[in-house]
Amino acid sequence: MDKFRMMFQFLQSNQESFMNGICGIMALASAQMYSAFEFSCPCMPEYNYTYGIGLLFIPTIWFFLLGFVMNNNVSGLTDEWKRPTGKRTKDPTILRYMFCSITQRSLIAPAVWVSVSLMDGKIFLCAFSIDLDIDKFGNYSLLTGLSEVEKLRLLARIPCKDLFEHQEIREAASRYIKCISQACGWMFLLMITFMAFLIRAIRPCFSQAAFLKTKYWSHYIEIERKMFDDTCKEHAKSFAKVCIHQYFENMSGEMRSFHHHRSGKDVSDDEDEDTRRSDEEKLLGIRAQDDMNKVLWNWHTSKPALALRKDQMEMDGENNGRLNGEANGAANGFAKGHTPEVEKREWAVYYSKV
Repeated sequence: MDKFRMMFQFLQSNQESFMNGICGIMALASAQMYSAFEFSCPCMPEYNYTYGIGLLFIPTIWFFLLGFVMNNNVSGLTDEWKRPTGKRTKDPTILRYMFCSITQRSLIAPAVWVSVSLMDGKIFLCAFSIDLDIDKFGNYSLLTGLSEVEKLRLLARIPCKDLFEHQEIREAASRYIKCISQACGWMFLLMITFMAFLIRAIRPCFSQAAFLKTKYWSHYIEIERKMFDDTCKEHAKSFAKVCIHQYFENMSGEMRSFHHHRSGKDVSDDEDEDTRRSDEEKLLGIRAQDDMNKVLWNWHTSKPALALRKDQMEMDGENNGRLNGEANGAANGFAKGHTPEVEKREWAVYYSKV
């Protein structure tokens, strides 16, 4: 169990590598699904084209939407897009960068599905068999005396090996359509590769400062959202722990008072006190449900401005320095044999004669 927990924490800390791995797994899954899928063309002129084109594009759309569902950054993108402006302005370039990054990863599995489908050629054969000119394959007497409807029915049976009688013509027609399908597949791969090359090559031509700015703030939004969720989880855990402890203390007040009046103090009491103090610090001063609801509402409606207060940091540094200086001065005074100045008091002594 610890190994799985460590693996999950590693994947959370390396979210980009995790998402790239998910995209690769989805691409392999799309190819494996196509190889395991039993393709059955209806071999009817009314349904061949619809079945073939639908089988080419419907899984493509499904894989594309699944890529958005599996990406954790989609919720961050929608939150940043729909949140009120408040004290922090919204930059459209950052939203576009996040959307493009999500879309690029989501397009990998659909591209693999389309490529594998076109390279195999069965979908193309089912969809476009009725558009063949069968006279190109040498048998001119095959369609002689047939009506237009009968010709379409005959051509629609070419993808079905058991329904078409002339196997030589079927083999020639299948090879012809599969060659066209594979050519379209290679053109599709070439187009995708060329577009990726253009994106990589054109990027240095634009301002690198603007690109680095959008990349930095998009990463900031992701990290801020993750840290806010982690802080809320820690606060909820500490809040629940303190609430439960207080409940049990109130229910067992007499026993607690008895333990407090004992002569000695157990080591476990010190540990409980340290744990309780640590939980109290993690509450960050928010100890009521209404206060926490207000904090969450303010975080959604009016996020703090991206400007850290330097004066507060300097004030904390000065206070720490003054305290350290007083402590060092007192220690040096005792070391040199001098005692610190003590408030002088007057003493009056009375003698009585007895």
